[in-house]
Parts: sequence; structure tokens; C-alpha cells
Amino acid sequence: MCLAAPSRVLEVREGTALTECFGQLREVSLLLLDDEVVVGDYLLIQAGGFAFERVEAERAEEALALMAELVAKGDDERRWGHVA
Repeated sequence: MCLAAPSRVLEVREGTALTECFGQLREVSLLLLDDEVVVGDYLLIQAGGFAFERVEAERAEEALALMAELVAKGDDERRWGHVA
């Protein structure tokens, strides 16, 4: 299973985009996308560096908040699925 965290587009270049997710910058290919990508969009990116889906901002920000919450929890809580 692959988990893709939404990455925010900072800059659009010819066929690629500079994205950011949790402070990490990444240059990704837009080859697999049919839709136009603009600065501020959120993308899901495959491990190989190809963006494969554009995500609505509200949905992306909600997912990022949940991921940040999970990271902030201790390892035991993540492993056993405890809910606070």
C-alpha cells in the first residue's frame, strides 16, 4: 500500500512543478495529469516523482492536518490505533 501526502504547488515549470509537503521541496513531473496545474494546487505524487492526481484544497488540508496529528502521537498509539 502506498500513502501519498498532498503536496502544494509552489511553482509551475515546463512539464514539472516544484512542490512542498511538510517542509520538503520536490520537483515532480506533470506528465500524467490532463488538468492544468497552477500555483496553490495540491497534488498526489507517486514514489517515482510523477504527480497523478490534483486534490481539492479543503480535502488536501484536512488530510495534511490528520497526518500531522498522527506524526505528533507517540509510536505506541500509532501502532495500536489508540484514539485520544
